[in-house]
Amino acid sequence: MEILGGPIFGVAGAGESHGPGITTIVFGCPAGVRISRQEVQTYLDRRRPGGNKHGTPRNEKDKVLFTAGLFDDADHERLLSGPPITTENGSAVTYETGYSTGEPIAALVLSTSSKSRHYEQFSGDTGAVRPGHTDLVKHHKSQGYVDYRGGGRSSYRSTITDVIGGSIARIFLRETFGTVFLSSIVQVGDLKSDKRLADLFTGPKADQSDIQAAEALMQQAEIPSVDIEFAAEAAEHIKQTRIKGDSIGAVVEVIGLNVPALVGQPLYNSLKTKLMGSLGGLHAVRACEVGAGADVARRLGSENNDPIRADGYQSNNHGGMLGGITTGLPLVARVSFKPTSTITHKQQSVQKNLEEIDFELKKGRHDPCVGVRAGVTLESRMAIELLNGVLMQQSGRVSTDSFKLF
Repeated sequence: MEILGGPIFGVAGAGESHGPGITTIVFGCPAGVRISRQEVQTYLDRRRPGGNKHGTPRNEKDKVLFTAGLFDDADHERLLSGPPITTENGSAVTYETGYSTGEPIAALVLSTSSKSRHYEQFSGDTGAVRPGHTDLVKHHKSQGYVDYRGGGRSSYRSTITDVIGGSIARIFLRETFGTVFLSSIVQVGDLKSDKRLADLFTGPKADQSDIQAAEALMQQAEIPSVDIEFAAEAAEHIKQTRIKGDSIGAVVEVIGLNVPALVGQPLYNSLKTKLMGSLGGLHAVRACEVGAGADVARRLGSENNDPIRADGYQSNNHGGMLGGITTGLPLVARVSFKPTSTITHKQQSVQKNLEEIDFELKKGRHDPCVGVRAGVTLESRMAIELLNGVLMQQSGRVSTDSFKLF
């Protein structure tokens, strides 16, 4: 069973790239969290294909529908005002806004832009294998029964589940602790940004005005980055790469602000283990760094240790975690994405029966740089792991008042 997060707060999903839709189940959300479909939709809009001109030309509307786990006894009309689901037997209402009940929350996003004919060259035992993709391993793992269209379940479309679950997690964390998650592209190919979120937010508390200023800056940029000049240069680099029929890698910085301290365990279930596994396990990711990252290998301890005074840590080389436990400083990670596997260049490959071929893509719509729209998914995964850690921490503090009925 695949569950993101857990064991207390977790997210499960089902659905393929060109299937009817993506189904999401969110487990363990505490009761009483006010959840608005429109707020969750704002995060999905950042993830959706077609949301940035430097991403895939595939244009999915990705409208979320909530079908379980919400209730509002004081306003049934508003609760039940979500978009209807229509079948041949009639229509069913969905939830627009309500409070979490503590039971599983279910959501559905229907597909609207599937073009299965683009993938006919990958059909059957003689179907072509895209270098760098999952075509070969998944075909043989499933004994030939896998849905190969658009990568099936391995498609980036499955991250709809991550974003829905992460949206609910970040709503709880924001309302409880004021926690906010941001991400910024810091590298595309050989081009590197001179500005980073970790340099803008160094203390345990981030002002809302500073957060809004950073968000506004990234919204103005050609690609999501706090470095406007870098963003313009990187966007042109991505454009030229697309014209050449190729793809390019990227590094995305993700940061959690106003993070509660003392979250996480010291070893096998540490927040660092969970977070690096979650971020590093995302589609196309090949490296994940926390804090100062790989740069620590060349430092002395006297250079890398963060000074401590009575008011807290004076720097954040540790990236907000020590021994897998949060310190209250910003959680900082950088995630490296490989170039998108599906390109139009002719490449050496095989058919699924291992007969050698010169592979050339016939049809398809793909991101030339997957990092362009990956930020919200990284933020979502960070939020899921942090909320799960918060609830695990709270589970060790039992109050007898919580166990009284009469």
